[in-house]
Amino acid sequence: MKKLLLSFSMILALGSAQAQNIFNFGFEGTTANMYTTLGWTGTNQSTPVYTGAPVWGIPTTAPTTTFAGGAQGGTAPSFALINYTSTGTSSTAGSGTISNWLISPIIVVENGDVVSFYTRIGRNAAAQFADNLELRYSTDGAFTVVPSTGATDLGSFTNLALAVNPNLDLVSYPTSWTQLSYTFTGLTGPTEVQLAFRYYVTDGGPAGANSDIIGIDTVSVDRPLSTDSFFSGNFTVSPNPTSDILKITNNTNVNVNSIEVTDMNGRVVKQVKGMVDQINVAELNAGVYFLKIASDKGTGTTKIIKK
Repeated sequence: MKKLLLSFSMILALGSAQAQNIFNFGFEGTTANMYTTLGWTGTNQSTPVYTGAPVWGIPTTAPTTTFAGGAQGGTAPSFALINYTSTGTSSTAGSGTISNWLISPIIVVENGDVVSFYTRIGRNAAAQFADNLELRYSTDGAFTVVPSTGATDLGSFTNLALAVNPNLDLVSYPTSWTQLSYTFTGLTGPTEVQLAFRYYVTDGGPAGANSDIIGIDTVSVDRPLSTDSFFSGNFTVSPNPTSDILKITNNTNVNVNSIEVTDMNGRVVKQVKGMVDQINVAELNAGVYFLKIASDKGTGTTKIIKK
């Protein structure tokens, strides 16, 4: 069957752990804005590469024939995609090795930080041509070298975090938006990194045996927090133990989304939306409970005792 070609005139119109969010990008806006204003970099190092071959882009309208339902989140076209025309002798002929990169701005991360993103193939049914995506990163910060000499060049992106379908089969790449993640380890401290999404497919292109079209969405870097330390750093409850009224003080004025009291089995026994300065627990049986507060900066939990 003929490969699905999405017109890049649409794309290149340059016109559940508690965590602190470090970086988030949902691909709202235009390709031009992503590259010229928001600090992303795109480079096609496929071999061979022809004049007119695409880099990663944000579609101007959701390509429903290939991505039913549109983006993973946000407006329908708010995701980035790339396809098999990255290599070949034209958009309809030739084959080669695809190495097409989308590189993030600099992000400062630490050991334990989690980078996540969503991806899927651009098929509304089973894959017919195999695709592969690599998540790589550079720890060289402002001195990062962007690949520039062809499909084998990694530049500073020698750290492979994960690969999606590296064996190039027809069943391993998700056919619906699926979240993947990687946890940073081995860093010597806070480190300036750049993330790279590399569309890497051998024997790709219009006449190749592999490569079709893929998308990515909702790139996020989050720092897990200890729920106990987060709670104690932001809130105070008293008296504890209590027989009726539990007073809650928001010490740092963070924006609170919800407050829950759960029993030892995890069942929610009281719940309120937003911030309140006290909760009446008089009707609860005597015993140990947990008070959980979810805020814009994280979620914290502390133990309370009902007398």
